[in-house]
Amino acid sequence: MIGMNFVSFIILLAISVVVSLILHFGLKCYIRGGICSFISKVIFGWIGAWLGSPVFGYWFKGVNYEEVYIIPAILGSFAMLIILVDLVKTFKTTIEE
Repeated sequence: MIGMNFVSFIILLAISVVVSLILHFGLKCYIRGGICSFISKVIFGWIGAWLGSPVFGYWFKGVNYEEVYIIPAILGSFAMLIILVDLVKTFKTTIEE
């Protein structure tokens, strides 16, 4: 996964955009609103999707493109974004106190 091709990059980017849309606009899971917050979610969601297969495993050989396994990538993106929002909210309330 270190040296991926452009199609793999686009697949991970699409997964990240969809997960970010669901969390940011659908579930209102964010620290502050706005496009900058959404773009940061897309970036960190991509990293989570990229790490999804190595962390969660290589599931369903038919639902993959080369080394990008779709379901673990979705789970990785969700996990990374939920952890990111939770950590920022935790540290934000700790600093304000």
